[in-house]
Amino acid sequence: MEYFIGFLVLLGVLIFVHEFGHFIVAKMAGVKVLKFSLGFPPTLIKRKWGETEYMLSWIPLGGYVKLLGEDPEQDEEIPPEEKHRAFTSKPLLSRMAIILAGPLFNYLLAFVLICAGYLAGWPVLISEIGKVLDGTPAMEAGLKAGDKIVAIDGQPVWRWDDMRSTIEQNAGRKLNLTVQRDDSTIDLPVTPTVGDQKDIFGEQTGRIGVAPSGKSAQLGIGASIYEGGRFTVYLTKLIVVTLVKLVKGEISAKALSGPITIAQASGESLKAGLFSFIFLLSYISINLAVINLLPIPILDGGHLLFFVIEAIIRRPVTGKIREYAVQAGLVFIVFLMVLVFYNDISRIITKGWSLTP
Repeated sequence: MEYFIGFLVLLGVLIFVHEFGHFIVAKMAGVKVLKFSLGFPPTLIKRKWGETEYMLSWIPLGGYVKLLGEDPEQDEEIPPEEKHRAFTSKPLLSRMAIILAGPLFNYLLAFVLICAGYLAGWPVLISEIGKVLDGTPAMEAGLKAGDKIVAIDGQPVWRWDDMRSTIEQNAGRKLNLTVQRDDSTIDLPVTPTVGDQKDIFGEQTGRIGVAPSGKSAQLGIGASIYEGGRFTVYLTKLIVVTLVKLVKGEISAKALSGPITIAQASGESLKAGLFSFIFLLSYISINLAVINLLPIPILDGGHLLFFVIEAIIRRPVTGKIREYAVQAGLVFIVFLMVLVFYNDISRIITKGWSLTP
């Protein structure tokens, strides 16, 4: 039951925020919104408030906002008195803003949740050493448990992640560590060696052989906002690099996950606690934003691509070309959905994943 509840809550929030972005910016631009749907047909519940019909549908894998005049081929069907409220009647920048609003609202959601998580007490490990491994560069350099690294090559550090990242990126290069030990500050040179482990991007990294003490810092509002922005950028980089490696064949397509895996992760994170669920929600929200910005017809990025072409050639892309492109995009998305469902089911069969608690 946790999987089902977690999945519905996670997707419901993500889809609502995404579509609300389109909805509110369309309203601000003076475009008439005909429908606002969470989920895809068949429709479960629908009600009309004002000029918009709001719907909750059975298939919770997406949603949509239907705008007056979003299809250029149907312009002649719009009553003359409402022409000025049609999507196609608006300036190019307004149309681009409406399309871009969905992914941007997903980014905003992730950023706000991450900031709130830090403010509420997400642990941020400080750069204090808890253990030095035998026979490592750290041991040879004279580092000890309880030492706090406050700078590397003159650049201040206080977060364990920042210290680790700098060391990982400098394998084989001598670094000067400024260490706070008791009431004194000393400088210790150390040269990271190439470790056996790889980073999240599959690259070999530097190691000096230390483990954190486990002590963490409580962040204030300003620091939480900074860390929220930093971590949002980090997750975006992770997702983009992963997509690039997929395209280049450096990561197998078997690594892609679909709704079943997301449902399992949702349930497990919900059982693990609110912080864990907020992190997953933030991560998938950024995923949704990045994927929607890909220049694939049928996605928001595909619409933006058409608008960029329109700006270059000074006229809208013809309906026929748009239709063929959307059909090609739909085929690609269906293929992708089949692939991720296949991957999910294969994992269940081979690893014995359970969909029940």
